This record gives sequence, C-alpha cells and structure tokens, in this order.
Amino acid sequence: MKEFNRILSEYEAFKAKGLNLNMSRGAPSSEQLDSMERLLTAVTKNNECFSEKGTDCRNYGALDGINETKRLFAEMLGVDMLDVIVGGNSSLNLMYDTIARAMLHGVEDDCKPWSKYEKISFLCPVPGYDRHFAICEYFGINMIVVPMNNDGPDMDMIEKLVSEDETIKGCWCVPKYSNPSGITFSDEVVTRFAKLKPKAKDFRVFWDNAYVLHDLTDTPDTLLEIFTEAKKYGNEDMFYEFASTSKITYAGGGIACIASSRRNINRILEELKIQTIGHDKVNQLRHARIFRTYSDIVEQMYKHLQLIRPKFEVFYRIFSEKLSGYPNVSWTKPNGGYFICLNLPKNTAKRVAQLAKEAGLILTPAGATHPYGRDPEDSILRIAPTFPSVAELEVAVPLLCSCIELVIFEKNHNNT
Repeated sequence: MKEFNRILSEYEAFKAKGLNLNMSRGAPSSEQLDSMERLLTAVTKNNECFSEKGTDCRNYGALDGINETKRLFAEMLGVDMLDVIVGGNSSLNLMYDTIARAMLHGVEDDCKPWSKYEKISFLCPVPGYDRHFAICEYFGINMIVVPMNNDGPDMDMIEKLVSEDETIKGCWCVPKYSNPSGITFSDEVVTRFAKLKPKAKDFRVFWDNAYVLHDLTDTPDTLLEIFTEAKKYGNEDMFYEFASTSKITYAGGGIACIASSRRNINRILEELKIQTIGHDKVNQLRHARIFRTYSDIVEQMYKHLQLIRPKFEVFYRIFSEKLSGYPNVSWTKPNGGYFICLNLPKNTAKRVAQLAKEAGLILTPAGATHPYGRDPEDSILRIAPTFPSVAELEVAVPLLCSCIELVIFEKNHNNT
C-alpha cells in the first residue's frame, strides 16, 4: 500500500499542475519547420518562376511535375524519374486518390472496378498506421490483420492468403522505419514481396516509404529498392510507392510523389487529366531551388536528426529509470522514423491513455495501431516524441510513466 500511495501521490501532483501537452501525432516541431525558412524566399520574382526546361511554373501544365522535383524523388527512392509523378503536398492524398480511382475504374483494363466486387480485402500489418486503416474503412474495404515480425510482416501468411483468395486486392506497407514499430523490412521480406504470386490480377501493394531519409542514428537501416527486385519476377506493376517532403520541409506545404511501373504511371496520368490540370509547380520549384542536389536533402535531414534524437533519448532514459522492472513492459529503439512503440501488459493501454488525458497529456488513442481502432490485447501505445520540446518531454515522460505504474498497480491489485 505504501508503494501505491507513492505512485498515486505522484500522479495527483501531475494533475494539479494543469498541464496541456500533446503527443498525439507525429508532427515536426517548430524548430524543424524553422530550419526551412529559406523555402519561403526560394522564389520571389516573376523571372524566377521558370523550370530548367523553361516551363512557366505559374501556369497550367506539367501534369507529372517539373523535372527537378521528379529527379529529386527518383534519387530519394532509387527509381527512374520517368516513373515518378509529383503531386501536391500530401502523400496520404495520393494514396486516397489511388484507391478511389481503383474503386471507380479498377487498375487493369480487363478487371472490374474494385467497387463492383461483392467484397474486397486489404492485408494490414499490425501494429500499423491508423490513416491507412481509415482509408480502407471509409471505402468499405475489409481489413485482414497480418502480424509484424522483427524483420517485417509475416510473409508466410501473406503469401498463403494472396495466392488463395481473389478478393484480396491490396496490402499496406511502411517498409522503412514502420509506423509505429520502427521496423525496416529485411532483404528477404522485400524479395518475397517482389516474388508474390497473387490470385487476383488486380492485386496491388501500397508501399508507403514515408521515412526513407528519416534516420535517428549514425548507423541507419537500409532497404532494398522494391522495383529493382520486382522487375526480376515481372511484378513491377504490382507496386505503388509513395513519399513526400512533409517531414523534411513543411508538413503543410511540402511536395509528394507516387512512383510505379511505366505502365501504371501512364494509366494514372490518363486518369489525372480528368482530375486536375496540374499541381502547384511554384512550390515544386521552391523545393528544387533549395535542394539542387540529393546531398542537399541529406544535409537537411541531418539537421533534423540532431533536433529529434535528443527527444527520443529522453524517453529511453526515463523509461529505463522508471519502467525497467515491470513485466510485459517494453519499448522500441528504432534507428529512424517518428515513433516509439510502447508495449504494455494486456488490457492496460486504454486506461493509461485515459489517465494521461485526465492529467493533461494527450496520446494517440489506444487501438489506433490496429484496424477499426481495436487492439484485441489493448496493450500497445504509439508514442510520438517529435512535436514537444525537450523541456516539455522532461515533464510528459515521467507523467506517462506514473500513469503506467498506477494502472499496473490497479491491475495487479484487482487480480489478487
């Protein structure tokens, strides 16, 4: 009881402070955004609004983007620039649009639109990204949970399911520094994806390479380039790859891209002609003026590493000090990305998030890491360290630990 009183007293002291802290999303900090102020003045005069090909970026046209930004994304992803379409500021928007077009028109000329099937399903590795799941739920796409292993999704399960079930039309992937586990797919996992033999001709893998340059250590993970591997097996049409500068420049004012096979790119461009006359090329030009070479963007990401890494280290230090002795409590230490995956005892995550909210700390809702917002074990919380300051985290992390300790004590006491 003495230990419980200590934990409860500590928690009540946090509540009395009237805190207002938010770790609910993986947003860049103000310091990260400030580091890109030069983007605002990269294009300031009319005579600076022309691309290297002479395109007037103030006008219509260049549906697939200007060459400078196509080349930048091509180097980031390791693909041919002709296989890249540069869109607006959001890769999530590109993913949504890609699924919407598949629902309305299909992805193959001799296959039905996805909406014409009685039922379609997507494979969803978990823990995973809540916005991927939200897109599926919005379009009425059934979601099939696939466990994540230490080297990526359970490929035995994926291979079996897609080879047997024609209603499975897609699979979500965050292949490098997965959201939220931080896992990077091994060479074997990437190769097995490249070799998939789905029963459905119109099966597609949504390869969301959101954290391709977002390293947190001096020994970053490496990822096999998916199209190089897929071409070995004639499967390059099976993949759509997405990336953006949302966590490189401005989250609300970056640029995004989709990369795919030449055949898929040509099909997408034909459909885009109906949807738009072109995206914001002036913003593309601003990015191209800031990042004239690939090394320029690598240098920018090193600045981010220096800003972000100390925040992750606050979590590692305080978690180790306060939580190391508790059974079934663990956390990831990723080499990159934006999240820490906090694993808790069964049936405690929602209660921890509730106590944190009552004390003024907003977390990503428990369950967000699973389809339909339902974690059957109620044991995972996605922790987003990037947005708060280090000083705020020095308060927020002890508060979070206090909530965890209190819930574990409650659980153990109720079970005795």
